[in-house]
Amino acid sequence: MRAVFGVVGLVVALAVVGVVVKKQMSAMRTPVPTLQTADPASAPTGASPGTVRDQSQQIQQQVKQQVEGLMQQARPMPDEEK
Repeated sequence: MRAVFGVVGLVVALAVVGVVVKKQMSAMRTPVPTLQTADPASAPTGASPGTVRDQSQQIQQQVKQQVEGLMQQARPMPDEEK
């Protein structure tokens, strides 16, 4: 009787692991949405506009522009009350 429960428990555990692995494998096959470039003419020549390198460079440029924009803003000065 003990052996039957052991085998049933092992089969149930293997079934659970199989279901989890199947879900993980199917999730890896789904395509990841790509960033859309606003101006495809600004993409480097010789590279397709949807490559990971282009997306990375686009994000880096956006962050750089945001940081430069924030650096240009005047810092608020505290009121000196004595």
